[in-house]
Amino acid sequence: MYNIGVIDKINNKGIELLKNNNKFTFELITDISKKNLLKKLPFFDGITLRRGKINYELLKNCKRLKVISRHGVGYDNVDIKYIKENNIKLLVTNNSTSTSPAEHIMYMIISIYKGCNKFDSIVREGNFHKAIYVDMNENFELFKKKILILGFGRIGKKLIKKCLGFDLKVFVYDPYVSETVINSYGGIKVSNLEEGLKKADILSLSVPLNEETYNLISLKEMKIMKKNSIIINASRGGIINEDDLNFALNSKIIFFAGIDVFKKEPPDQNNPLLSNNRVLLSPHAATFTKECLENMSIETVQNLIDFFEKKINKSKIVSL
Repeated sequence: MYNIGVIDKINNKGIELLKNNNKFTFELITDISKKNLLKKLPFFDGITLRRGKINYELLKNCKRLKVISRHGVGYDNVDIKYIKENNIKLLVTNNSTSTSPAEHIMYMIISIYKGCNKFDSIVREGNFHKAIYVDMNENFELFKKKILILGFGRIGKKLIKKCLGFDLKVFVYDPYVSETVINSYGGIKVSNLEEGLKKADILSLSVPLNEETYNLISLKEMKIMKKNSIIINASRGGIINEDDLNFALNSKIIFFAGIDVFKKEPPDQNNPLLSNNRVLLSPHAATFTKECLENMSIETVQNLIDFFEKKINKSKIVSL
């Protein structure tokens, strides 16, 4: 019998899979403090992981641990060096985590282009008749605007379909995806980032956080973009330099931003982006829909079960 640690609360549909499988026992760990994890983790053969960092200090005494199943696809909160050296497998939910993020990106784009609830406020404040006098130089159509999708993985492929539905012209920068594949989805491949940034009215980031992408979008890149351009980051904090973004917005180097992720989460209250009225914010919530959270919990647990039953799909295993 395998003992599983469910690290942080997940949707009950995933928990039910463990309850109904007599090959497994499990414990739900809602206290994810370092002190508690140091005490609990050594007793598990496998863990699911949502929030929290699993580093060397936590892992070094986990002699039973064989697998970590991420509730998501990012794994910058896992000590990759340690798990690789100790043959601990890392699994991701690559089937259930693309539709909701793609929709969240579109929500941010549309909200920004249509004035971030400007009209809702006008009605609620009793100023209905004044709407015709509002300056519309900051309300735009999506029709024939140019979006650069940076990263053409699962989310990028879902996003491009939605963009084309709004008659956006879609450019894609991803050096690891062929022009043939990008063209087959209706996109146009750009050969380098600078070329794409010059074209873009909208920049959407869908890349993992690693050494290659850290601070990928800094003031230098923002200065290449159009002054009326917007940036959407629903991938990982740290890909955009937050201080540079704040400066660029205040200096009218770019127009607006939609930020779902931060370098430090939760962000400090003195983070300038929190008080910048040129930013639409959400709390790392691109996957926070009923369907996505249910499906992620099921896939997270099913990945663990499949791993121990030796039938895990290789696409779920991160190549380290």
